[in-house]
Amino acid sequence: MQNLVLWIYIVLLVVGGLIGFLKAGSKVSLILSAAFAAALVLCAIPDFLSASFRHGFANVLMAALLVVFAVRLAKTKKFMPAGMMLVVTVAALALRNLHF
Repeated sequence: MQNLVLWIYIVLLVVGGLIGFLKAGSKVSLILSAAFAAALVLCAIPDFLSASFRHGFANVLMAALLVVFAVRLAKTKKFMPAGMMLVVTVAALALRNLHF
């Protein structure tokens, strides 16, 4: 389940970056989403890195994104897109780290 959540998050991250680029012309959104997605893809590939490192590194990357989205939300005071990605990031972190 953790890997599925991570793959869904990666897709949402890339789609968000593409939308930011297409709607607002934000190259920063596109570049950062692609860079973070690429790093998260490495964390999602089984047997590429040790399982504990992949899990911890993915959590660190997502926590960094959490800070980025929180800062953008505070700066713009608009829920879309930073607030939405903030909620998605919190949900993904929770689903990846809560064991049912």
